[in-house]
Amino acid sequence: MPKAILGRKVGMTRLYDDEGRNVPVTVIQAGPCFVSQVKTADTDGYDAIQIAFEDIKGRGSTMPEIGHDAKAGLTPKRFRREVRLDEAEVGSYEAGQELTVETFADVKFVDVVGTSKGKGTAGPMKRHGFKGQLASHGVERKHRSPGSVGGRSSNLGTGKPKKGIRMAGRMGDERVTVRSLSIVGVDKDQNLLLVKGPVPGGKKGFVVIREAKRLYKRKANLAQAS
Repeated sequence: MPKAILGRKVGMTRLYDDEGRNVPVTVIQAGPCFVSQVKTADTDGYDAIQIAFEDIKGRGSTMPEIGHDAKAGLTPKRFRREVRLDEAEVGSYEAGQELTVETFADVKFVDVVGTSKGKGTAGPMKRHGFKGQLASHGVERKHRSPGSVGGRSSNLGTGKPKKGIRMAGRMGDERVTVRSLSIVGVDKDQNLLLVKGPVPGGKKGFVVIREAKRLYKRKANLAQAS
């Protein structure tokens, strides 16, 4: 089984460990998913499988997507993502194969990829955490202003803002990856995955769960110790 699966964020709750400590957890409806396509280096230039999740009515999909899923023997699906594999691993998968949350039964840490909540247009203080200017006597209504943006020393007086300067703009609604979340529990009967801490996005948002690629040093030591 690949160490990756698709799901929906259900919400947050809390659990208590053996020592009575409060552990905030996020509940994720992880799967069941299905292999909707198997890609190989000969046919597509690389080795991967495409995973599909959640049924959808035909009128909510498109004819190409319906035909794509039907080719794998599946009903129309709503959410698809690819998982890269080695050449030796691709041969063990076939179109229409089911993937469940049992994939993570022996996994300790995961990375969760989702879309953060959109917060619309925001100023630099809210968007980037600027301190703001003084609110004392003599400073007019400039307390939340970003300050000058044109006189960038690295641009040698061109008067143009430096690329990437932090200004007001759209906040949120971005792809966010939260790394090295601990798995607290796996419910195989209801396909639920419980991870410690928050994950990106709001309730019912789609997420991609994969085995952690690069652990933080402290968690890497815990993984080695166990």
